[in-house]
Amino acid sequence: MPPEAPGGRGSLFVEILDWMLLPLLVVWSSSIVVTYFVARPIATAPFDRLLQDRVHALAADLGASGGDRPGIMGPATRAVLEGDGVDVVRFQVRRPDASVLTGDGAIPPKLRETDEAPGVVYFRDGILGAEEVRIAYMFLPSARGGPELLVQVAETLHRRDRLAQEFVTGIVVPQFMLMPAAVILVWIGLSRGLRPISGLWRSIRARPPGDLSAIDESIAPQEILPLIHSINDLMARLDRSLQAQRRFVSDAAHQLRTPLAGLRTQAEVALRQRDLPEIHDSLRQVVASTARTEHLVNQLLSLARAEAPGEVLPAFGAVDLAALARECVEEALPAALAKEIDLGFEAAGESLRVQGVGSLLRELMRNLIDNAIKYTPAGGRVTVRTAAGGSPVLEVEDSGPGIPPPERDLVFQRFYRVLGVGTHGSGLGLAIVREIADLHGATVSLTDAPNPPGTLFRVAFGPLKTLSESSGSPSDAFPLA
Repeated sequence: MPPEAPGGRGSLFVEILDWMLLPLLVVWSSSIVVTYFVARPIATAPFDRLLQDRVHALAADLGASGGDRPGIMGPATRAVLEGDGVDVVRFQVRRPDASVLTGDGAIPPKLRETDEAPGVVYFRDGILGAEEVRIAYMFLPSARGGPELLVQVAETLHRRDRLAQEFVTGIVVPQFMLMPAAVILVWIGLSRGLRPISGLWRSIRARPPGDLSAIDESIAPQEILPLIHSINDLMARLDRSLQAQRRFVSDAAHQLRTPLAGLRTQAEVALRQRDLPEIHDSLRQVVASTARTEHLVNQLLSLARAEAPGEVLPAFGAVDLAALARECVEEALPAALAKEIDLGFEAAGESLRVQGVGSLLRELMRNLIDNAIKYTPAGGRVTVRTAAGGSPVLEVEDSGPGIPPPERDLVFQRFYRVLGVGTHGSGLGLAIVREIADLHGATVSLTDAPNPPGTLFRVAFGPLKTLSESSGSPSDAFPLA
């Protein structure tokens, strides 16, 4: 069995053994009492037959004498009525008026019940002196037509008790002797039954530290398959989380290497400059490279947070999609004006309410708008709109060069950039959009703009829910981080 872990509940083997042996001991102890009460009637039967014979012998002797000489008994009757040195036998004959005709007067009288026929021997238990006795009695009709007599023979219970005890001893002692064998067999059975669990923990313990593959369910008993399923599911989620972390570290190292090398080169160039305007020009390049690097780092962190399976996100709440889109458009106006791009916003007739995380939805909109402004040439047009069809929809339309159909699925991959557009980017914006949309159960689609050239990004959320359906105010609809 596996070693007991500190602070654990203890051995499962010992607990099962306790729950098996404790009922076994209780049942065995109860069987002693039950056996005694079952053996008592069995032991009584042969002695009742002997007692019945004594009543018949006494009745026969009385019948032979006509009932008028009860004190004279034949040798056979005396032999039958004698005790055996263990039990005391007493007899009695009573008249109908309850007077004792002969025998021991201490035996209590008995009135004949309506269902008791004359000439039939009946039995009852009684107390004679300080001892329990078994009494056999019979109502004997007089041979000469006189009143019937009550014939009774009482016997103590010593031999009956001794025989019952012998029955119990004969049954219980072998059982007691078999108890150690039963315990050993239970021990062996439990050891064999729990052997698959021992093999399971050994195989898990022998795994390399980085092995997060699923546990082989064929070696597990049916009873612990749900536990194996849960462990496999946990390891699968842990593996996805670790892969996301490794991917993030690899991507961050790869993507940061180039801008950092550029920053170092530009700084070294600035150090070699002697002319102040040239130094200022080099420092502007350093500042621009630093801004691009900062943007890349922020996007890497956003992507890592969005795609990490174990990331604990803020609780979903009501978010006003139209109001949030308007704020993002206002934030992007300086960048659009710098490129002389016409950035517009078209809202639906009513505020749209979706369930989500305001900070993540804001990141989604920023990336879509930033992507549209970046790839739209100077003098172009970018339009952000919200619509309330069958479900809330966010659209970002630009008048850029467009994306060829073969590349429309590729642009959502990390670090993929469309060639030949003359614009540099990190290739992370649309990957972040896809991850955030997936977290909110939304779908992202990419089509040509209605008036080519250009691209139309559409994010469709769940069923429509307007602010009128809630008592909350629009300002409460989206707590932005």
